[in-house]
Amino acid sequence: MSRITVRERARYWFDNTMSRGTASLIGWLAVVSVALILVVAALTLWLAPDEPDGVSGPGQVLWIALMHALTPSKVASDKGSFGYMTVMFAGSLGGIFIVSMLVGLLSNGLKQKVDRLRRGRSRIVESGHTVVLGWSDQVFTIVTELVKAHASQKNSVIAVLADRDKLAMEEDIREHVGDLGRTRLVCRTGRPTEPRDLGLMNLTAARSVVVLSPEGEDPDAHVIKILLALAKRHGSHPPVVAALASARNLAAARLAGGADVHLVDSDDTASRLIVQSSRQSGMSVVCMDLLNFDGGEIYLRADEELVGATYSQALHAYETAAVIGLRGPAGVVLNPPMDTVITAKDQIVVIAHDDSHIRLATGEPPIDEQAVITAAAPKPEPERTLLLNWNGRAEQIVRYLDGYVSTGSVLDIAADHPKAGAGLTGLRTLTVNVKDCDTTDRYALESLGVGLYQHVIVLSDDRFDPHHADTRTLMTLLQLRDMQSTLGEHYSIVSEMHDEGNRALAEVTEADDIVISDTVIGLLLAQLAENRHLADVFGYLFDSHGSEIYPRPAASYVETGTEVTFATIVEAARRRGETAIGYRDNVSRNVPPHYGIVLNPAKSDTVVLGRQDSVIVLAER
Repeated sequence: MSRITVRERARYWFDNTMSRGTASLIGWLAVVSVALILVVAALTLWLAPDEPDGVSGPGQVLWIALMHALTPSKVASDKGSFGYMTVMFAGSLGGIFIVSMLVGLLSNGLKQKVDRLRRGRSRIVESGHTVVLGWSDQVFTIVTELVKAHASQKNSVIAVLADRDKLAMEEDIREHVGDLGRTRLVCRTGRPTEPRDLGLMNLTAARSVVVLSPEGEDPDAHVIKILLALAKRHGSHPPVVAALASARNLAAARLAGGADVHLVDSDDTASRLIVQSSRQSGMSVVCMDLLNFDGGEIYLRADEELVGATYSQALHAYETAAVIGLRGPAGVVLNPPMDTVITAKDQIVVIAHDDSHIRLATGEPPIDEQAVITAAAPKPEPERTLLLNWNGRAEQIVRYLDGYVSTGSVLDIAADHPKAGAGLTGLRTLTVNVKDCDTTDRYALESLGVGLYQHVIVLSDDRFDPHHADTRTLMTLLQLRDMQSTLGEHYSIVSEMHDEGNRALAEVTEADDIVISDTVIGLLLAQLAENRHLADVFGYLFDSHGSEIYPRPAASYVETGTEVTFATIVEAARRRGETAIGYRDNVSRNVPPHYGIVLNPAKSDTVVLGRQDSVIVLAER
């Protein structure tokens, strides 16, 4: 092996210094400039010692050489001997080279700095901010809801870290969200799985962290890796909310994230909402109203004045807030037994339009005793449900439906999916039949005898991309709507979609409920980012055990056609062991955005309910 020469060592050293960036290059340029000035000054003193006129001493010559190097155009005004002019001309040529190099280096260095700022690589210095890690369509829903939640707050900040261009993220969010109000948006480019990139977000001072499940294959692995990176951080750890696509990965995610992480099972939550919406028309609208920050929101309230009172008495305690349950040391219970005594350790779960509206009422609520009807709750009967299409969460939907319906209920699955009806063993109450059917074909749908069913569920076919799957769902809904109009049939329809933008198109079909799974998960993540203790409330609400939301005939509660206060409706429900939270006007059932549903009206508000209207209650089956 040959020895390394001195020339190779010098070249290696020079290459290393040149690779250190703009500052190193400017340093070498300064060395060359000093050398040029010294050479020009020395040649001037040697070849033209008395020039130019009026100059004496090396110092002035050095100054003249410096000016020619930095301002090459000065050579045009020079006068003197041939030797002097030749030296100045050479110095000016060297100056042109030096100045050009300096301008190029400064321009390139400035461009690199601007590109770095554009990429969003500086560390943010905010405090009390909400951090969103990752990127998916849910980010638009989350930012929209957080902007609403922070509308009255000053210096509110939402910081987003994703492996995308900073300007592209800001542009996409502003395009989808619109006016951000008083909330500032800060985007940073980086990989949320890298601890170094997480350091850009100043997580120690953050209020909460939201981890999004990305689109593509195996999204849960990406979420778990982010949780591991968060857990390995030094310093304080803010509360973390993360979305997972599959329940099979919950245990691994809990181990990775630790005690500060709350996990949302996307498939499980969407499946539960689809099942409940299929059985109670308007359920998805009620849940969306409770999940977003537009109308009624769920709050946890501790009032010393109600300690020692019963849950029954608390139902009338607030004029502009609806009591729905209690949160104690043992957990959350919605619509507990009416004789449950409120203790000092209990928090009252209420629905209110804003926390400033949660005030104890003064005096007794106005109740019309003559309008109250005492009727027994209807006994559950066997149901017939039609499930159209199949996807990865369909089996879970069927099993949840099996936990709701009465013995003797029938579920018919109509789909041309190769896995339709697979894995449905061990069902307790449902009898399942599978039929091959193209659900976009009118004649195939008519052959099913849809009018024989009380409920129809239209799922999104996972064999197609989300956009195409939504298009097929819309085609099926249009066919069903036309069949209802032509044949005079009536059955509830709940459909599953991916894109929130298709909701407006689906409204033409007048489907009873439309579940946008990504939007639901985004709303839930935004709620938990603001108050993670609401996880128990929503978990109870979406569970088949305990009390659930039901729209029940108004005629079972109050005299129809008679003006009554909402306090009267609450009292009528209380006497049945139920909690009334609103009502539905049947005339407006197809009018967006609330579809006739009114949640948490003031107790003194009056309403005239018809026989087709419903009272929305929390009740046992």
